[in-house]
Amino acid sequence: MRRLLAPALTGLLLLAAAAPPATAAPRADAPEAAAAAPLAEAWRPPLSTRGRYVVDADGNRFKLRSANWQGAQGSWNGSGDVDDPASHHDGEKSDQMPLGLDRASVPDLLAGFRALGVNSVRLPFSNEMLHDTRPVPDAAVAANPQLRGRTALQVLDAVVAATTAEGFAVVLNNHTNTSRWCCGVDGNERWNTSQTTARWEEDWLFLARRYREDKRVVGADLYNEVRRNVLDDPNWGLGDDHDWWQASQHLADRLLTEANPDLLIMVEGINWTGLPVDGLPHGRPTLEPVRTLSHTLVRSNKLVYAAHFYGYTGPRHSGATGIGETSDPRYQDLTREELFATLDRQAGFVAADPGTGQHFTAPVWISEFGIGADEGAEKPRAWFRAFVDYLLARDLDFAYWPLLGWTGHGTWSLVNYDARGRRSGVLDGGDWRAADWRRLVEGPGKAGPVAAADTWDMLDLDHADAVQSLRVRASGDWDAGARKGVCPDGQRLAGLAHRDGRGLCTDAGASQLAAPGGVLTVVRDEGQVQQGDWASGYTKYQCPKGQFMIGYSVRGQAVSGALCAAASRALPTDGRTVWFDRGDNRPAGNPGGEFASGNYKGQCTTGEYAAGVAFSHAWARGGVPAALLCRRL
Repeated sequence: MRRLLAPALTGLLLLAAAAPPATAAPRADAPEAAAAAPLAEAWRPPLSTRGRYVVDADGNRFKLRSANWQGAQGSWNGSGDVDDPASHHDGEKSDQMPLGLDRASVPDLLAGFRALGVNSVRLPFSNEMLHDTRPVPDAAVAANPQLRGRTALQVLDAVVAATTAEGFAVVLNNHTNTSRWCCGVDGNERWNTSQTTARWEEDWLFLARRYREDKRVVGADLYNEVRRNVLDDPNWGLGDDHDWWQASQHLADRLLTEANPDLLIMVEGINWTGLPVDGLPHGRPTLEPVRTLSHTLVRSNKLVYAAHFYGYTGPRHSGATGIGETSDPRYQDLTREELFATLDRQAGFVAADPGTGQHFTAPVWISEFGIGADEGAEKPRAWFRAFVDYLLARDLDFAYWPLLGWTGHGTWSLVNYDARGRRSGVLDGGDWRAADWRRLVEGPGKAGPVAAADTWDMLDLDHADAVQSLRVRASGDWDAGARKGVCPDGQRLAGLAHRDGRGLCTDAGASQLAAPGGVLTVVRDEGQVQQGDWASGYTKYQCPKGQFMIGYSVRGQAVSGALCAAASRALPTDGRTVWFDRGDNRPAGNPGGEFASGNYKGQCTTGEYAAGVAFSHAWARGGVPAALLCRRL
């Protein structure tokens, strides 16, 4: 289920591992060379997000028109002689390097990618490759002799430097643990199937730091197609060693605080759970769990969600033929209307604009999709055309799989090179995919400046702290022994759940309300209650005058404390009590979305700030949040 692409370069001195990126004059004989400068000038790193869009440093939309340049993740099928090309996927032996380095120079490869119209490259890699100290075979870099004697990682360094020097954005993708072709029951099902979670995190920190100074290395795609292994399913939020939500949340925050604060963090949904047998539970959750449990990063404008779709798979179909095949429809079996509705349900909803913000709103990057040039059946071809229509209709970011292959081997790649370095493919006539590809890369979509959008984020204290403020993290533990939730810097607490420690944050109505460097106050008693008894018979933790709630803490289910921040301006003191101990009490339309499914929730409006929380330890009340003091902004 994979292939890939990359962008265009003009002659660059390829670098050793420790060397900084270098530049060189464009090749006079490369027809695409003259276009390289405009690509580099067309956007300014780093990238971030505004609502459902990726934007550059100037606030202009940067749509990821990407392709996958596969190879560094490994190509061995898992059986047979690893040195025999016949034991590798499609007979394309990559030697843990981006494919094609034996057939064409990196400048020529990148020129072909540039002609495709892509502006970014997804570069898969394996953890095994990072630690392999053997030099690559000379034959594997025959068209790039300057790479002889280097390790696979040093070759990746050179490819990354050349690609970004041409103006392309690069997203690194941890595709596999071992250098084996993905994706089945192959020892690479989860980030920690063939290695520990600790090693996975340390490898990512190593790589993010390695490319930190290259600002066009813009993203970290944390792991590819998380799925079931022989015995166990991954999950989204159970707090165990198979919890993909928890693992990706933890690593994302580490990357942004310990390695590179400029990176986009790409998180794919869960690709498969259950046994593909009729009558047993199974399916492809993709991004559906995000509706009720999304990520809140310490830099909340760095999150991109990702999903993969292929016509031969389906929402409950593994893509298998024979063993593992079920009677469920494949995506290519769906009508156009069914396909659009299914894709919206599984992924597109994340980037939809409902008129009010949602805690899960983020760009959606369809980071893999593709089809073979030799596909002759009408149903798969119709699916591909309809899928391109969908990407255009929803204006989603994308990355085709794969970019590059060998002539006479696989047929899914957009460009192919034969043993003599001659190119063929979607650029060169006779490929039925060409018209749809051009529609996709040249199609209309949001461009230019993107207006600032209200941000909504949720806090989940189900299994651990959710202190998402960099300022508060630097201040130390403000309620030792309690589970703590704190909104990202620039946001305020807007809502709480009656039980289980969920919270909702926003900057809607008052962006950057906190005074820079202002006082933080921990409230653990009623000493700050002012302007009357706003929750008679209940214990009230209230912020001092001129402050607002940015966090809370619980012990078990019971309230332990409130965290307040000084405002940058005077705050009104008139307000109301919002009770939610007997049912939801939220503004019309439930702005922010469902942040505590199955629990009562209380929420201030976007024209209010939370100034306090009330609770009771009376019989059967348990000290859980029961009311919020909401005051006018």
